[in-house]
Amino acid sequence: MKLKTTLHSLLLVCGALLLLNFYPAPIEKSAVTPAAPELSGKITFSGAYALYPMVVRWGEEFRKLHPKVQFDIQGGGAGKGMTDVLSGTVHLGMVSRDISPEEQAKGAYGVAVCKDAVIITINASNPFLPIIQQKGVTKSKLYELFITGNVTTWGQLLGEKNAKPIKLFTRSDACGASESLAKYLGNYKQEDLNGTGVFADPGVAQAVAKDPLALGYNNINFVYDVKTRKPNPGLVPCPIDVNGNGTLDANEKNYATLDAIDDAIRTGAYPSPPARQLFLVSKGKPNNPLVVAFLQWVLTEGQKYVDESGYVNLPEEQLKKQAAALSPKP
Repeated sequence: MKLKTTLHSLLLVCGALLLLNFYPAPIEKSAVTPAAPELSGKITFSGAYALYPMVVRWGEEFRKLHPKVQFDIQGGGAGKGMTDVLSGTVHLGMVSRDISPEEQAKGAYGVAVCKDAVIITINASNPFLPIIQQKGVTKSKLYELFITGNVTTWGQLLGEKNAKPIKLFTRSDACGASESLAKYLGNYKQEDLNGTGVFADPGVAQAVAKDPLALGYNNINFVYDVKTRKPNPGLVPCPIDVNGNGTLDANEKNYATLDAIDDAIRTGAYPSPPARQLFLVSKGKPNNPLVVAFLQWVLTEGQKYVDESGYVNLPEEQLKKQAAALSPKP
């Protein structure tokens, strides 16, 4: 009788175990995470030529991850980018200068994404090239050239006896490059700069490359070839004698390659300005989910494309702080 009772108990236990296997415990709903919806839509940009190549690269890489996202990226200068974004014409303005208090009052919300610089450029066939590459040009002489107009010849610029005129070029479009150079020379604006006005970065580069006596200025990516890392054909960077001692010291010879000038910007050996931060600007803090996702990607994963594209990364802490500020508040 005791044996029958034991067998009966064992059968009941086995049956219960079988039932548990066939009918597992229900999964709590909170344990299932729905897949995030795939990003899609279009982001529109306009503005600074300085930032244009970098944004194009970011767009290409972002689309590899999110093929349903489209980008419409137009140049036109930092001034146009700011005007377009504040008027609601585009989602993001590309701006290569500091954002003014007046622009901030109108709703401009800037996200610093990388750094570059404005470089003084001369023709590769300039007859004074050996002297320029030995002595450089001082800030005070650039001031007399671009602001007061007291320097008009290559002899005056270099302290030599020569009356060959400088064919001076500046930008005709409202741009961050001109603002950065003017700020470097003192409390000045783009309209204070002397020179024949030429539209856009490519226009100035072409004008300087055509005339052996020309002098202008360009953003880094229009001075150097991003693939060869060397100056573009027809152009030579004009070195700045930063300490004004009449010769280029070892720490002032930073122009041979794109990587060398980027290192000088990174370490501060190249002055700031004309080195400066580059911004993507929205009207108000962005709340478009696609725009926010793109900006947060730029500040994180997108930073790995900055150096190879010829730009300089911002400090990690600054990038993290900006990315966190973009996150919606719980």
